[in-house]
Amino acid sequence: MVEWKEKMDNVKMKNLQEIFAVDKPIVGMVHLIPLPGAPGYDFYGMDTIIEKALADAKNLEEGGVDGLMVENMWDHPYYVGEDVPPEEMTAQAVVAREVIKNTNLPTGINVIHNGGKVTLSIAVASGAKFVRICLLAGARVWDTGEFDHGCAAELLRLRKHLGAEHIKIFADVDKKHSVPFPGIDLETHILWTERYLADALIVSGKLTGWAPELEKVKKAKEFAGDTPVLVGSGTTAANVKDFLKYADGIIVGTDLKKGGVNENPVDISRVKKYMRAVKKARKK
Repeated sequence: MVEWKEKMDNVKMKNLQEIFAVDKPIVGMVHLIPLPGAPGYDFYGMDTIIEKALADAKNLEEGGVDGLMVENMWDHPYYVGEDVPPEEMTAQAVVAREVIKNTNLPTGINVIHNGGKVTLSIAVASGAKFVRICLLAGARVWDTGEFDHGCAAELLRLRKHLGAEHIKIFADVDKKHSVPFPGIDLETHILWTERYLADALIVSGKLTGWAPELEKVKKAKEFAGDTPVLVGSGTTAANVKDFLKYADGIIVGTDLKKGGVNENPVDISRVKKYMRAVKKARKK
């Protein structure tokens, strides 16, 4: 292999253990309450936002998850792409930094919908290990009505420019809350996304809290080859064993909340129940 190609390929993560040091890691979601500027923000101030985020993060850590992801879950209706306003981006960076300083788990960043450069910038500022990118390649229509396209060209150049190639890219394929342009099936989307150096792929259901069909996860893993595949929505303590037969990891939020309701805080007893199911599945 020519030297330049070998160096480029070596940037790509080989497996999830490079970040999480465990087989089939579980990433727990730290869903931020509305940030300054969002319609749901009620002027409660940054201290309140940080306090709630840290409470969720610590319950996830004590409950046994392997990683965290800080997300602007409640900033909807969402901006698309790089239109995320500076006040929301800055607030998320501040909160993410506090989560990372006060926990001992590898942490990622997600900015909805598909704020690629924004997401990476927050990761650099906060010290995060990875980012979730909603649309690295291809084209989709979001639930907000906007048409969107992959952000790989600008994102990878920015990552290089910032000396941040240690921050790995977890990229969605057939992302929830959106539909693809005609002709972009799951296999095509995976092939395109891998081509643009995704370190891992994420498969989700139609909406937050909805599980993908098991067959979809199985096919995604077949199409992905050596690239790790995570399930990004809808797993529960009852069904996680089925998804871990095929998936290399899980990103979970809703099932770990009080009563299994997404807007509620994290319930440590539900986290422990979920992780008991995971540990049983890992042994099989």
